[in-house]
Amino acid sequence: MDKVCAVFGGSRGIGRAVAQLMAQKGYRLAIVARNLDVARATAGELGGNHLAFSCDVAKEQDVQNTFEEMEKHLGPVNFLVNAAGINRDALFVRTRTEDMVSQLHTNLLGSMLTCKAAMRTMIKQGGSIVNVGSIIGFKGNVGQSAYSASKGGLIGFSRSLAKEVARKKIRVNVVAPGFIHTDMTKHLKEDYLKKNIPLGRFGDALEVAHAVVFLLESPYITGHVLVVDGGLQLTV
Repeated sequence: MDKVCAVFGGSRGIGRAVAQLMAQKGYRLAIVARNLDVARATAGELGGNHLAFSCDVAKEQDVQNTFEEMEKHLGPVNFLVNAAGINRDALFVRTRTEDMVSQLHTNLLGSMLTCKAAMRTMIKQGGSIVNVGSIIGFKGNVGQSAYSASKGGLIGFSRSLAKEVARKKIRVNVVAPGFIHTDMTKHLKEDYLKKNIPLGRFGDALEVAHAVVFLLESPYITGHVLVVDGGLQLTV
């Protein structure tokens, strides 16, 4: 059976790094992003028979249609990575309701919808899912209440789903990065923040990608949250 992996949020940051590693390992990839042109550019750079798709993960019908198209052109999706995410940092009392909703929809509901769509095929043949969370999901952070709620919910969802589908030979795990060099963190004050990181630096997307691929391919690990944060979780 072909190894087909769908990478949502695969056009940039951690998702892009995951796609690069998976391509090197011989997987057939579906690079999924809201912007089809950007997804196509990433798929083209990878070479091979990789394809690009556009999808709004917060819309169930869009997700279902995307899975149908992926399976039509690539075959059954037996590996899934959810790396699509947004943040709208602000103190909670100043956070707009629409920003709360958008983060919950993209970061939590979106992963739930893609996992649900993937079940249709995986429940017959098994599969492996890795959801990209965040250390903020269990550590919390000032100005990131809504983001933390979405990522904390993702951890609870993933562990619960792992229990539900283990007998169908489907594994569900989470990678929880700390501060990583991506578009999402470029506005942060790195010199200030890295003082609280025991390893003394921000991480690289490729370092997180290695953790994602490890969990995707580890046949006896499920329901696990793998923290990749340079030791940040050790600090108060």
